Amino acid sequence: MASNTNLNLVHPAGNMATQRVAVSHRTMAFWHTMIGKKVVMAVTGLVLIGFVVAHMLGNLKLFSGPDEINAYSRFLREVGSPELAYGQLLWIVRAVLLICVALHITAAVQLSRMSWAARPVGYSVKRNIETTFAARVMRWGGVLLVGFIIFHLLHLTVGAVGFRPGQFTHLAVYQNVAVAFKVWPIALFYIVAMAALCLHLDHGIWSMLQTLGWNTARNEKKLKIASRAIAIVVFLGFSSVPVSIWAGWLH
Repeated sequence: MASNTNLNLVHPAGNMATQRVAVSHRTMAFWHTMIGKKVVMAVTGLVLIGFVVAHMLGNLKLFSGPDEINAYSRFLREVGSPELAYGQLLWIVRAVLLICVALHITAAVQLSRMSWAARPVGYSVKRNIETTFAARVMRWGGVLLVGFIIFHLLHLTVGAVGFRPGQFTHLAVYQNVAVAFKVWPIALFYIVAMAALCLHLDHGIWSMLQTLGWNTARNEKKLKIASRAIAIVVFLGFSSVPVSIWAGWLH
């Protein structure tokens, strides 16, 4: 009897460890499913959309003059003081965004592979042209956006490319942007990248709403219109800066 009793006893610490492993396994099991990857894409996409809109609104401060946008740039590095050191919160935000981008891309690539593996032979029936075009734009547009993000960070954040020696000044956002977009190939590249972002958001926002279960038969049309409207506003907001400098409206 004593031996049977000992066999039935479970050490609390061991039980907690088993529960942690089980939770970890459930999380990983969810990640390895198609719906899990779609949820990860939707949640990270929501974070990235919020950043894109906030970044666009910040960029539009350029139209208020150099003092406004340069002060805003300093504020982003001083916010959280004195609890946080100079620029610390900004780096935390950057780290979160980097993680979201990495998860978003990883989930997208793995979803594509799972989709291809599920139907290795092409459909014999005619596929929906709009859906196929949207999927292709999302993939290639995503590749373009990754390249643009890398260039943008090296360009206007670090000043490592696109400037002659002495042209780039740290925290002088207005002056840096005014110099940068006078080079028409760079201005054009930004506009093309924003067009890719517009197409990505048009399809991506709607997909995100579907994945999170926010669409219904009643609001489906309105949500599609809202997705497209947000995408267009983001394109116009970001593109207005290089266009205005290129055209000489801002200098």
